[in-house]
Amino acid sequence: MMFHSIKVFVLCHGLLQFSQLLYSSYFKSTLSTVEKRYGLSSYSAGTLSSLHEVSNCVLIVFLSYFGTRVHRPRIIGVGGLLMSISAMMLAMTHFLSRPYEYDSVLLNRQDICDLRRNASASESCDRDDSRRLADTHTLWMLMAAAQLLFGVGSVPMQPFGISYIDDFAAPGNSPLYIAILFAVSVFGPAFGFLLCSGMLRIYVDVDKVTSDVVVNQALSPGDPRWVGAWWMGLLITSVCLALASLPYFFFPGSLPSEGRMIARKSNVDFKKPHVSLSDFLKMFPRMFFRLLLSPFFLVLILAQCCFSSVIAGLTTFLSKFLERQYSASAVYSAMLVGAVNIPAVAVGMLVGGVIMKRTGMSLKNIPRFSVLMLSVSTLMCVPLFFMGCSTHKVSHVNHYQSGRYGRAGGIFPSADLPLNAATVILCRSPSMCYANCSCPSSAFNPVCGSDHVEYISPCHAGCTNFTKSPDNTHAVQLYTNCRCISGSQGHARPSPCANQCPHFLLPVILVLSAGALIACLTHNPMYMMLLRSVASEEKSFAIGVQFLLMRLLAWLPAPALFGMAIDTSCIWWKRVCGKKFSCGYYDNDVLRNRYLGLLVGYKVMGVALLAILGWKVLRTREYSLEKRPDGAL
Repeated sequence: MMFHSIKVFVLCHGLLQFSQLLYSSYFKSTLSTVEKRYGLSSYSAGTLSSLHEVSNCVLIVFLSYFGTRVHRPRIIGVGGLLMSISAMMLAMTHFLSRPYEYDSVLLNRQDICDLRRNASASESCDRDDSRRLADTHTLWMLMAAAQLLFGVGSVPMQPFGISYIDDFAAPGNSPLYIAILFAVSVFGPAFGFLLCSGMLRIYVDVDKVTSDVVVNQALSPGDPRWVGAWWMGLLITSVCLALASLPYFFFPGSLPSEGRMIARKSNVDFKKPHVSLSDFLKMFPRMFFRLLLSPFFLVLILAQCCFSSVIAGLTTFLSKFLERQYSASAVYSAMLVGAVNIPAVAVGMLVGGVIMKRTGMSLKNIPRFSVLMLSVSTLMCVPLFFMGCSTHKVSHVNHYQSGRYGRAGGIFPSADLPLNAATVILCRSPSMCYANCSCPSSAFNPVCGSDHVEYISPCHAGCTNFTKSPDNTHAVQLYTNCRCISGSQGHARPSPCANQCPHFLLPVILVLSAGALIACLTHNPMYMMLLRSVASEEKSFAIGVQFLLMRLLAWLPAPALFGMAIDTSCIWWKRVCGKKFSCGYYDNDVLRNRYLGLLVGYKVMGVALLAILGWKVLRTREYSLEKRPDGAL
């Protein structure tokens, strides 16, 4: 029968993990869009992306502990259906939110300098702004609940799936099956980023407004105000998760051993229901702390936590890093990550499994191999610190100057002169060139002045007029009579100023991908070392403990930590009702150094731990990983 084959189970489990990672990577790749749509900080977005780890941590060890006493495939299937529901819940936030609003001179005059408007009115917090902040909080809570439910559904996948494969696969095939499983499933992130690239080309409110409205406002995916249909991909991933979960209800609780002559008596005895539930709960702390007190197991897990933190930082914020550092659109950056970086990870995992299969790498050689590969991967990151450029000049953000007119029409100092603290304070005072323009504090529609300085909006450039494009009467061609731009014909183009180093984008993604491929060669060897470092009857429990520690120490804190590092490099926040709404500009040098510095720091710590592990193994008898020990090291 088809569902009595371990090979079919490997295929089905690969498809479910593919769907799970499709959802997870898709949501992570849309985070910069979700930030813009709902005014979140990178810290809030990073916390949201990792929130599913909380519920996962609470349940994973207990579920793993009872892994030999339950019908593992059915539990996995139920979990898959819960993940499908959570993806649907996350998409529901779009349908419950108000239509997206953005600044446009063609929609309202607030985006341009209006000397006749009451200045105090523009700074007041009206009912719409208050409701906007309240909606953001409510919808964030709904997304958080969806992420928590997703964490509950994902609990049984790793401990039950991997232990099920390793229990019924031939000893020589288990490493290859697990390598194939991870290699197939890792294409989920690749398709997730590519799906994101496609969905973000569609306007977010395509279901609420006609396409003519967007076209008439000349809003395109390259515009800083553009928000793509981030929610549409979640509906697709919800269907994929539901379909991939159904086959698990047809697999038996146990399968015929694949080419195995002798069954594991200890494992069979462990499954017999002679031990009561209370006895199981009494045994739990002893088994848990026995694993934690094993130096070999603990150091190996800590090393894996370091490298998992690197993966968490890359999957959550790499797209945003490319957007901010090299002015790539959200569409293009997601496409690059999905088409180049993620396939490199899959190739590395698969090749690592083949190396493990062909060489029969011993316990002594795995740490040596891992230290060598990961050291090379770390060194490849060093050139990235120099492959970028500073933030371009943004008026009254990192570049202070005043235009041709002050409050009384006076002349201000040249922008090229060095500024001291007193001058900066003077330039930030109400005597600024746009002081009487009544610019809203929440205005954000970057324009590039004829002086090659970027302005937050036409209003902040002091522009009092505009001309329409001859090709599209609904689009602005030029903002004119700009009080803050030097020159007799000060004007501004309706787009940000050009980035000075977009040529670094492709080399950077290629270097990152090559480093990821080399690092992932160690994934399967390190995983097999973990499986062989514990007794057979504790394997499912050990995997649960592994994923618990990885979630607590890596997947849960790392996205928030990376998000915090990104937020601290912000130099200008958009504000609504006086509160920070989302970051408009970052210091590119600080952003690059802190983001890449965290990545390299985690890698260095991981390599150091593996070196300690290699020294530990040298003092332990060497044996082949094809031999299955009855006890832990």
